[in-house]
Parts: sequence; C-alpha cells; structure tokens
Amino acid sequence: MSLEVVSQSRCFGGTQFVYRHASQETGTPMRLAAFVPPQAERGKVPVVWFLSGLTCTEENFTVKAGAQRVAAELGVILIAPDTSPRGEGVPDDPEGSYDFGLGAGFYVDATEEPFAKNYRMRSYIERELPALVAESLPADMGRQGITGHSMGGHGALTIALRNPGRFKAVSAFAPIASPMNCPWGEKALSGYLGPDRAAWRDYDSCALIEGGARLNDLLVDQGTADTFLDSQLKPHLLEEACAKAGIPLTLRRQDGYDHSYFFIGTFIEDHLRWHGARLGL
Repeated sequence: MSLEVVSQSRCFGGTQFVYRHASQETGTPMRLAAFVPPQAERGKVPVVWFLSGLTCTEENFTVKAGAQRVAAELGVILIAPDTSPRGEGVPDDPEGSYDFGLGAGFYVDATEEPFAKNYRMRSYIERELPALVAESLPADMGRQGITGHSMGGHGALTIALRNPGRFKAVSAFAPIASPMNCPWGEKALSGYLGPDRAAWRDYDSCALIEGGARLNDLLVDQGTADTFLDSQLKPHLLEEACAKAGIPLTLRRQDGYDHSYFFIGTFIEDHLRWHGARLGL
C-alpha cells in the first residue's frame, strides 16, 4: 500500500495534504486528508483522528473546521478519512437517501448484501488506515486521539471503546449516542448488519459501555439548537451510561448552537487542547 498525493498546500507552517490509495478492505480507491505540522520536520508527532458525519467526505472538516492553526501550535497530525467507499459498482441507498449508502458508511463492517463487499469502514479505520499512516507519515502511533461529529462522533466513541488503550484522548461533537435507539441508526444497522439487534451492539456506545467497555474520560459538546438533538442524537443516553459505569464525562450543552460546522469551528480548539493535554503536549 502507498499514499498518492492528490494535493498539498502550505498551512500555518505545516502542510495540508489530500491523499488517495487503493484500499484492500473496501476494494475501492479511498481518500483522506492529513495536516502535518511543522514539528514533524524534527521527528514523529502525535495523531488526532477526526471522523466526519453523514454526507461528508475528507474535505468537510479539512476546509470548514479551522483546526490547522491549533494543530500546528500543538504539533499534531490531523487525519480526516472519507466516510464510505465510493466508485463504480459501489452500492448506494436504493432510494437515494442521504442517510444510508454513499457518504453514510456508519463505521461498520457490513454483513448484508449487496453492502458486505465494500462497506468495511470499521476494519478500514481500525486496522488498514492506521497501518498505512504509521508506514507513510511521521506519526507517533503511541500517542493517538480520536474525535468526530454526528455519525463520526458515533464512530469515534465506538472505535475507542472497542480498542482499549489505543487512544489517550477521546471526544465528540454531537455524536449519535445510541444508534440502536434512533432512526438514523436503526436504518443503517439493519441495512448493513441485518435484523438481529444483538449484532448491532458492537456499534452502539451505550451498549458497549453496558457490556463493560471503558474510557479514561470523555469530552462531548452538544448544541441545544441542534435540530437532531431529541430525535437522533440523545446525549442523555450516553450521560446515563457513563454515570452508571463511572466514566468521567464532560458533556457541555452549548446554548444556541446547531449541528453545523459553525458549531464545530467554535469548539474545535477546546477539543484539540483537551487532546493535547492527554497526549503530553
């Protein structure tokens, strides 16, 4: 495997890259964005992963969040993968809906046809892409953090809970707290995994915590004016699960903020500094 440079731009003394590579897990070309800070010229630096939400590509976070300035100051690599496989022959939602199929991989390994062949985003994010980053970028893989937004917040939480000790810092923006208990999640999990709800539990943060998975601590920001708050996101379920399990959760309900990148852009510095403190920066 190798990373092919699609574009690169100087940014806050570092370099913002967009890469492409052939994925063995998805069987498709995949793209990712990587900001490499100036400190990487002197040696390996920590990594913070950002997993994006429904309809997004690697571009949304990279161009909208304004994260590079703080990443350059702290000295962290920012990795923003795509949210699904893409390309000719990759199946999409048969009704063309935004919340399933292309742009909506939900960070699962699908078992249902016709999605099982390509929709392997869990294995791609958990195994294939970290190995490629470790091989190709000046990344200190012993110091990793992970965060994400909405569907990507769900991805960040579940990946961290399933891989204890891998991430020294975990946070999320408006995550889908319990996909088993919301329309987005029920559609995605049934479509990718089938009707057996027991198979869904590996992809639900609250279920994983109930099953014994733990984090050292967790930062979550949630806007109170988010139109998806009550129907899809349900942060109170995560709050209850963490309280019962004794996981220190900082859940900040941000008055008047919505689900957009204006919300993410406002609080991304707080999250990166949260990660930096736990990554020894």
